Amino acid sequence: MLGAEEEAYWLIVALLAHGHVLIQGAPGIGKTTLAQTLASGIDGRFKRVQFTPDLLPSDILGYSLFHQGRGEFQFIPGPVFANIVLADEINRTNPRIQSALLECMNERQVTIDGVTRPLASPFLVMATQNTLYATGTFPLPEPQLDRFLISLTPPSPDVRLLGEILAQHAARPVPVALPPLLTAAEVSTLQAEVLRVPAAEAVTGYIAALAQAVKKHEGLRSGLSPRAAIALLRAAQAVAWLEGHAAVHPDDVKRAVLPVWQHRLPARETGEAGGTTTRQWLEHLLKVVPVP
Repeated sequence: MLGAEEEAYWLIVALLAHGHVLIQGAPGIGKTTLAQTLASGIDGRFKRVQFTPDLLPSDILGYSLFHQGRGEFQFIPGPVFANIVLADEINRTNPRIQSALLECMNERQVTIDGVTRPLASPFLVMATQNTLYATGTFPLPEPQLDRFLISLTPPSPDVRLLGEILAQHAARPVPVALPPLLTAAEVSTLQAEVLRVPAAEAVTGYIAALAQAVKKHEGLRSGLSPRAAIALLRAAQAVAWLEGHAAVHPDDVKRAVLPVWQHRLPARETGEAGGTTTRQWLEHLLKVVPVP
């Protein structure tokens, strides 16, 4: 995808690290296209849910329907029973509906009417989110944000890049469907390989030191959960695997800090400036926390 090569890299990192992705930004910059591009590369089940104010949890998870002929309830699975789920414009529905995804994203299962059903493997949620404070949006609660491994913000194209995008659309009005590159089973095999990438005690200690520095930093309103530290480790393992490293390097950790932690750490300021400030705080911490 033109102009989003870095974002595409982090989508692959999230997929390999068993994580979920939040793609943020203004409408029309290619968030949904970016998510669909990854989905098209995997020969698995793909489902898209358009989040709207009138959405119900059953529209996402599924529901039980009484079958008169059988005299019993039959479960009708929702779109989360797929390998890749696109939660499009997730912040256009209220937090109560957003929370329907919490169990899916954390435990990779769905519990309805007292019955727990496992989800497919691999399972990845890609959510797009319009810019906060845009008309008709709701903020994502912190427990929801914490379940996204990585957050991405595709850049707005400059004049040159916009010209290239327009030229492509002029030459090829109808998108060409490309064959999948990997099967779902092959993705699961690669995920298992990533989990086996070793991380020395010095590297895990470095992650812990970064998390502790965040907790003590006066510029940030909250610390990090253990889940956030584990997320950084998993992302660093995926980066190390992609870069051909035999083990996780401190540089792999440093490279993953911003996409993994930035959305989890609201700065003391609010609004758009808050996100920028959070990035600056994290960049500062990467400079002052000693590297093993």
